[in-house]
Amino acid sequence: MGYIDDNLLPGERIHYRAHLHWKLFVGPALLTILGFTLVGVAINQGFNPYWSLLILVIPAGAALSAYLTWRCSEFVVSDKRVLIKTGIVGRHTLETLLTKVENIGVVQTLWGRLFNFGTIYVTGTGSTKETFAGIHAPLEFRKAIEAAAVAFEERRPSGRIPT
Repeated sequence: MGYIDDNLLPGERIHYRAHLHWKLFVGPALLTILGFTLVGVAINQGFNPYWSLLILVIPAGAALSAYLTWRCSEFVVSDKRVLIKTGIVGRHTLETLLTKVENIGVVQTLWGRLFNFGTIYVTGTGSTKETFAGIHAPLEFRKAIEAAAVAFEERRPSGRIPT
């Protein structure tokens, strides 16, 4: 279980879950291709093949880092809150009640629109602004927050005294 599942309130249900975009793995994939190319060149030049394989340690480390970043980042909309957790060793969390979310902004570059990733800005009451970059399907995440907020408002008692 992840951080989000461990910190749900009693009776709280998850409506939408998002992840970081796969673009996180492009750099490590390119490094791996470059690493294998360098290993091939080194072996062709007469270097020891076993020592040449050490070149692949850097791409393997980059791939592991990207995977852990992807795996340890959680973006959730529940029926009561927006919960976001990023970080592996150091942790950055945002847990905002749906009633306290004032604005959800999405920024997408041309590449972001083509490959469906972007940056989410969550602004809560008190002008606290949190930024989370590289989210897959950011417009769907925003739509899920808005839908959950509307559903939450519809479930709330109106607070009117009957006359």
